[in-house]
Amino acid sequence: MNFLKSLFAGKTSEPDQTRVVLQRILETMREGVIIVSGDTRIVVSNQPAYDAFGRNDGPLEGKRLTEVIRDLGVHDAFRRALERSESSEVGFEIVGAENRKFKVRIGPVELERERGAIGIFYDVTNIQRLETVRQEFLSNISHELRTPLTSILAFVETLEDGAINDQENNLHFLGVIRRNAERMHALIDDILELSTIESGRVSIDRREVDLERLVAEVFMNLSNKAVEHGVALNNNVVPAATVTADPIRLEQMLTNLVDNAIKFNVPNGAVTVKLDALTDKDAITVSDTGEGISSDHLQRIFERFYRTDRARSREIGGTGLGLAIVKHLARLHGGEIHANSAPGNGASFIIELPRNSEPIPVSTEP
Repeated sequence: MNFLKSLFAGKTSEPDQTRVVLQRILETMREGVIIVSGDTRIVVSNQPAYDAFGRNDGPLEGKRLTEVIRDLGVHDAFRRALERSESSEVGFEIVGAENRKFKVRIGPVELERERGAIGIFYDVTNIQRLETVRQEFLSNISHELRTPLTSILAFVETLEDGAINDQENNLHFLGVIRRNAERMHALIDDILELSTIESGRVSIDRREVDLERLVAEVFMNLSNKAVEHGVALNNNVVPAATVTADPIRLEQMLTNLVDNAIKFNVPNGAVTVKLDALTDKDAITVSDTGEGISSDHLQRIFERFYRTDRARSREIGGTGLGLAIVKHLARLHGGEIHANSAPGNGASFIIELPRNSEPIPVSTEP
């Protein structure tokens, strides 16, 4: 404590040197630090604390704690440290354009002949956001696996109870089991694919790709599904038009987008793919004539497992990971993807690919 005593002792040379050393120590910390005197007036703070609580109205030093932090829990914790020498940990949130959450360790500190208190502020915003993503992922994956697994177990029990000898229905029951097993297999494949992409273990081999031919191949692979849903496929890419991309990964992106456009279309609808050459990038648009997507759903459409209509999605199939995979693959190319839509007017998904760019690291955001 002598170190802090000298800081507030009011002497001449030694406190100045000590204050400089302390300030340098505090400035190396990522956590915000605030020290208050017995009257809860701030006597020391560092840059992270100012960035979090400064509000651009001058230094924190000299201000009362209540002017800087407007949270009763934090005030009470500082008061307990000052009055009863108690250490504690509290949490609070700053509400604003982007909410920030903090955990604060607050304890007593001895100043020159009076008690003070020090608070160390840990920004846990990203940690809690990741924890929320983890919990949502576990909840979603449990639900997505439980549904087909429940169906498989039910039909296995039916077969074991004698339906295996039912010539009229046993093949139907086995078919249901197979379809649900395939659904689980596809889900696990997509989870592994997304995990591989996010871990950075996917390399991109960028080259000139004949987009018109690639779209034609994607359409051919999905033609049976399009006929089944009564959806026309329109390849509006100019012959011989090229883009710079990894052909395998671009085919994967287009397959996911066209497949979704078919599944969520209306009877006698259409799916159209076109290419627009912009100044420094190419924009590939996959549009449909479906029911469209409302603006609140558009903001989250590329999140893992996010669905605008869960009941319909379960009915028509899909893992809920396709758009998340497309987003990460586009970013791995140094590009981006975004969606435009309005209820009743269909939806358009635009992949933007730079013509000359190095791949960028894949974000681990949801």
